[in-house]
Amino acid sequence: MNIAVVGSGYVGLVAGACFAELGHDVYLVDNDPKKLAVLESGGVPIHEEFLPKLLAKHRGKRIKYTGDLGAAVQASEAIFVAVGTPPTKQGDADLSYVESVAQGVAGAINGYKVVVEKSTVPVYTNEWIRKVMLLNRIAPDLFDVCSNPEFLREGTAVTDFLYPDRIVVGANTDKAMEVMRNVYKPLTDGSYYKQKDIIPAPKNAPPIPPPLIETSAKSAEMIKHASNAFLAMKISYINAVACMCEEVGANIEQVVAGVGSDIRIGPRFLAPGVGYGGSCFPKDVLAFRSVARDCGYDFNLLDEVMKINEEQRQRFLRKVRSALWTLRGKRLAVLGLAFKGGTDDIRDSPAIMTVQALLREGCNIRAYDPAAMDRAKEELPSSVEYASDPYDACKDADAVLILTEWADFANLDLKKLYSVVRYPIVVDGRNLYKRQVMKSAGFTYHSVGRETIAPDDPSIEAEHARNAGA
Repeated sequence: MNIAVVGSGYVGLVAGACFAELGHDVYLVDNDPKKLAVLESGGVPIHEEFLPKLLAKHRGKRIKYTGDLGAAVQASEAIFVAVGTPPTKQGDADLSYVESVAQGVAGAINGYKVVVEKSTVPVYTNEWIRKVMLLNRIAPDLFDVCSNPEFLREGTAVTDFLYPDRIVVGANTDKAMEVMRNVYKPLTDGSYYKQKDIIPAPKNAPPIPPPLIETSAKSAEMIKHASNAFLAMKISYINAVACMCEEVGANIEQVVAGVGSDIRIGPRFLAPGVGYGGSCFPKDVLAFRSVARDCGYDFNLLDEVMKINEEQRQRFLRKVRSALWTLRGKRLAVLGLAFKGGTDDIRDSPAIMTVQALLREGCNIRAYDPAAMDRAKEELPSSVEYASDPYDACKDADAVLILTEWADFANLDLKKLYSVVRYPIVVDGRNLYKRQVMKSAGFTYHSVGRETIAPDDPSIEAEHARNAGA
């Protein structure tokens, strides 16, 4: 099929590359000439595993970059709208970019088209796109509007797309649904997985082929927001439980093992830490709450999810203060700036917010991140120093803060780390280490939902004997 993907941001770029991998001819549309020039020259503007491989494989073949929306629309059967929907000050999703694309599509239609919402949008967006098209005097039989929400995780987006646990398509006509079935047929009939030189399946991949869940457009729109809000709720819930563990002396890792083994709950997204961030969860929870209020329903649970998430960030700062007594003038090593491992995305990153708060307290920051430092330099003051590796960041540090769960940070040479820091203090916002391991290495170790452990703290020994591996 010929497919147009409008927007070459995170979702659009991954979707375009993966549609090409499935055998479709893709027109990737963007109105930013600089971004198009980077892509056409072989550049990859985001850090995402396997994405450089796919873009290089299909560039100039199945992927064409263009700033001409009209030409792409006329050449395509399906137009995927993957532009940004940033939050407004009131928390609503800003749909002005979506509206602009709808107007552009309307001005170029030369036959039946399926316009597909790929961006995360609130319920009723489907209807508004349709209204915009009709107001531009497009005959109703010349187009349909579908919802096809993405469930991509940054860092694993390509494998999430090609090995999904489900594909959700919301369409209100059989004609549109048939077009969407054809788009995803290489996945749903299993033919993609029989080819050579494909992207390898991740560990614990869902069953192949994935199910295609066919719904109304409104249901599909609801599924996306409800899914992200639920996952954010799981993160806030386990962070709240972690706070209680700290107060009563329980171990959150043991609690998670017990709770997560219940098949009705599951272990995923039960990792306590410094709170959720990124481009999806904060924005989507706000937008979902806004939709609920517009509908006359007071979704108080979402307010608590956001409140707990903000409190978790403040609680981590209190841990740092507790570890160091005073902060002004302290030299802190920060390991991790991206909102999660595997990506260079710093949007709403708890790590960035923590650094900003520590700078206001008068701290000196030396940071390292495997992928996000260039983006962080655009966001943080020039006073922040950037290191060449984790040990360089930690040299002469009064404390080491672990803020992003990169695999590199979970496998540090602790003897080397001990030798370079000024004081052997680690405040781990991602619980990457066992407490006893850190104690044996000579560190005072603060983590989330677990009691602080220090080399000269004999009171831990009895507990360790009872709870081996805590």
